[in-house]
Amino acid sequence: MAKSQAVAARSRSNWIIHLVLIAASVVMIVPFIWMILTSFKTVTEATQIPVKIFPANPDWSSYAKAFEKSDFGHYYLNTIFAAFMKTLFPVIFSSMAAYAFARIKFPGRTLLFFIIISVMMVPNPVFYTPQYLLMSNWGLVNTVTALWICSLVSPFATFLLRQFFIGISQELEEAAILDGCNPFQTFRYIMLPLVKSALVAIVIIQLLWSWNELQWPLIINSSPDKLTLSSGLSTLVSMFSTNYPILMAGAIMAVIPMIVLFFLFQKRFIEGVAFSAHKG
Repeated sequence: MAKSQAVAARSRSNWIIHLVLIAASVVMIVPFIWMILTSFKTVTEATQIPVKIFPANPDWSSYAKAFEKSDFGHYYLNTIFAAFMKTLFPVIFSSMAAYAFARIKFPGRTLLFFIIISVMMVPNPVFYTPQYLLMSNWGLVNTVTALWICSLVSPFATFLLRQFFIGISQELEEAAILDGCNPFQTFRYIMLPLVKSALVAIVIIQLLWSWNELQWPLIINSSPDKLTLSSGLSTLVSMFSTNYPILMAGAIMAVIPMIVLFFLFQKRFIEGVAFSAHKG
């Protein structure tokens, strides 16, 4: 009797959890569906009161007009390049820094690691002024290089990888040293493959964050051919009026690469993000 009651209670609990998750999924997907529907509307339908959900005659011209009113070709190239650089370098440099903090003893190691971690507690806008002054002194304002040069190391990636390296048995390093490996070879061929899950999580997080970044590209660049997708879409917003179908069409074209990437590497995405959350 008690067992059957426990099973029934667990079943009710599962139903509640599933209902909550379904409701949350609907809340998250409705704006995306609305964005798609709006991209096929006319300007009148998009701003009509009362709200009109479905377009009377789907209009595909907003997608062509988005390319006419903005330089989407350059936006895509700049975003892909910046996202690649802002993912590649943090993975390389942060993994090296994390290994040093976890395994190499040097003066001031704890203090330096604390300083790096403290950067995570400071909002990003605080860094925009000194970064802009630095880019100005280097002559990099209004360049594609300025989009990624300030993001060579990720404090979060350093912290997460350090936790993984600490959890690896030191006997593996000792065995590698006995086999003649120097510290870099030990890091490259022994330690790095053991934190593959963490590296996947970092790549996912860095890529998504870099692809969607808005503020810094708007601050550092003003030329249309130097903007990214997020900052380029903001140019479609006017002070007095906004063509919402064109704006929504541009937003859909901006998220398509991430959607395709997700479906291609869905398992890796879910495993990587879940694993990073569990380890953190």
